[in-house]
Amino acid sequence: MHHLLKEIRHNPLLWMLVFVPIVLAVEAAAPSAHTALFVLAVLAIVPLAALLSHATESVAEKTGDAVGGLLNATLGNLTELIIAIAALHAGEYMLVKASIAGAIVTNSLFMLGASFLLGGLRHHVQEYNRAGGRMYAALLLMATIALLAPSAVADLDPARGEAMALALSTGLAVLLICAYGLGLLFSLKTHKELFASEEHGETGGAGWPIGLALGTLLVVTVLVALVSEIFVSSVQKAGETLGLSPAFVGFIIVALVGAAAEMAVAFSAARKNRLDMSVSIALGSASQIALFVAPALVLLSYVVGPKPMDLQFWPGAVTMVMIASVTSCFITNSGRSAWFIGALLVLIYAIFAMTLYMVPPGSHGPV
Repeated sequence: MHHLLKEIRHNPLLWMLVFVPIVLAVEAAAPSAHTALFVLAVLAIVPLAALLSHATESVAEKTGDAVGGLLNATLGNLTELIIAIAALHAGEYMLVKASIAGAIVTNSLFMLGASFLLGGLRHHVQEYNRAGGRMYAALLLMATIALLAPSAVADLDPARGEAMALALSTGLAVLLICAYGLGLLFSLKTHKELFASEEHGETGGAGWPIGLALGTLLVVTVLVALVSEIFVSSVQKAGETLGLSPAFVGFIIVALVGAAAEMAVAFSAARKNRLDMSVSIALGSASQIALFVAPALVLLSYVVGPKPMDLQFWPGAVTMVMIASVTSCFITNSGRSAWFIGALLVLIYAIFAMTLYMVPPGSHGPV
């Protein structure tokens, strides 16, 4: 605990942790103050992301970048899962699908691209183990193909399309979870030597004890989940006040805030020339959302939702996810990166964001 208090005392960014109890108190006292809750939630997530970054780096020093990145991506995606379960319970299936698609695109384009860009501005050329990146990109591509199937089946027989898409989605959910498990077995057990980290990064000095780091990870992840729930509950109304469309809010803003904790770790690792960890977090998180979070939500919808949810996304979302998946496969083929590659990925993401931003605020079609 001494290490944690010392870090908070000497890091001005962590002084913003005061916003965590403030946003929880405001949510309890004035739940209808959506714009205020939106701003406070963003201010609260920033220091939580920084604290999570330090704790995850401490764990990575003991376990290695690949396992450390996997751990961070898993805990980071717990936030999206908790938010999505709450939305499922409320029957907000379009919000769930928008957040899933947005998280995949945000992680595989913006987080990966910004990591390449920030790392490349400090290091001329960076190298990473391409085996991990290629595996995550291949899993993501397979999951994207699975997202295309329900829409194709629904179009074949409009009369029975909804029932057929739901039955197919349930079967695909089981297959995707099996593929995710096989990927973990392959990378962490049978062929783990292929995914060893490149030993050329900065270690950043002594980290926290492993017990403190793991405890901090768990507590901060729960706090991020609580604050993110408040953010999502207020962001729709706040978006209307600020003139943002539901498509932009669900696909861009919710995804960016939900991944803030993971981004803090990925960007910090890239600046320290630990690109293996950045790639593992970005593409590992995207593939986990596609292969585990999305199918798990389909199965959970039978229990917590008013009716089962399928994997039939609107065409624009599937197109963006497919482009992001193919681009990730192409980019990670070399195992080397420079700042210009990252800039291109960020620009592709900016094109998607600009397109969704132009959707009229009163339009609910895309989501």
